[in-house]
Amino acid sequence: MPHRPIAVSLGDPAGIGPEVTAKCWQDARRLDLPPFVAIGDPRSVEAVWDGPIALVDDPADAPQAFPEALPLLPVRATEPVVPGQPSAAGAHCALDALELAVGLARTGSVGAVVTGPVSKSQLYAIGFTHPGQTEFVAERCGIAKSNVAMMLAGPTLRAVPVTTHIPLADASEALNIDLIVARGRCALRGLIRNFGIENPRLAVAGFNPHAGEGGALGREEIDIIVPAIERLREEGWDVVGPLPADTMFHERARSRYDAALAMYHDQGLIPLKALHFDEGVNITLGLPIIRTSPDHGTAFDIAGQDRAEPTAMAAAIRVARDAFENRNILADSGLTGMAVGK
Repeated sequence: MPHRPIAVSLGDPAGIGPEVTAKCWQDARRLDLPPFVAIGDPRSVEAVWDGPIALVDDPADAPQAFPEALPLLPVRATEPVVPGQPSAAGAHCALDALELAVGLARTGSVGAVVTGPVSKSQLYAIGFTHPGQTEFVAERCGIAKSNVAMMLAGPTLRAVPVTTHIPLADASEALNIDLIVARGRCALRGLIRNFGIENPRLAVAGFNPHAGEGGALGREEIDIIVPAIERLREEGWDVVGPLPADTMFHERARSRYDAALAMYHDQGLIPLKALHFDEGVNITLGLPIIRTSPDHGTAFDIAGQDRAEPTAMAAAIRVARDAFENRNILADSGLTGMAVGK
């Protein structure tokens, strides 16, 4: 990507986003990272790191600057932000940086967007109305939130939850055939577009223990999940399930599929984080742009203490680079990965 760097929005300037981004540049060769441009308040980086920074006005200048300094497109907070001390000024800065990064990706000025961690409570306090960055990015791209999906990806497991940030008591009521089919399609197409898997395999988890025991432990499998799987199979996709969730995440089971479709948040994210806590990447599927993020929060409690590990941020940058390359391969072949069904 010689003239299209990856944009990394720094997230909340009081969190660890500035530190892990700077550490990624500092160790870019060992971490196998492509050129990227940070977007945020330069003071938030200077407060936690004493390395070289190159302020740029155009992302196209980032690759040339990258070997000698961290390229940074400045978005300044209205007042200085102290590491570990979240504020309204920091939340506004994080949102402005995210908005700019998404805009640059939509115009093709950058190849992908990696979003640093933000504080939802701070964003809500300034009037942010979206559940999270995923929904905000989808809206800015003109995509309905029902047509996007969150995939958590690690070296040996990719998991897509059908329902996400809702109480567990509400998960059963939120499930329906159309939603499962939509998430399944999104996962399968995402495996083609972003991961270069020509014939993706999807494993679908049951909702109840033992996948319902034929209805003895619940009817979600019979009434909702099985019909959704059958519809996906009719479209030509390789889909198995519903599988008991307690037996589908061990090593041998994971070798039989490319992604797992979980019925609720923790069903998919607990095994992902148990296996790949420091390497988990959140990639939003169904967008016209590439968006990834490290699967960790702002960690205000350690911000500014030189304790933050850049592993997850580096993984998010690599996944974004690989998705960019895979989409280019599809484009060169005349395919998109969006209209696939056997």
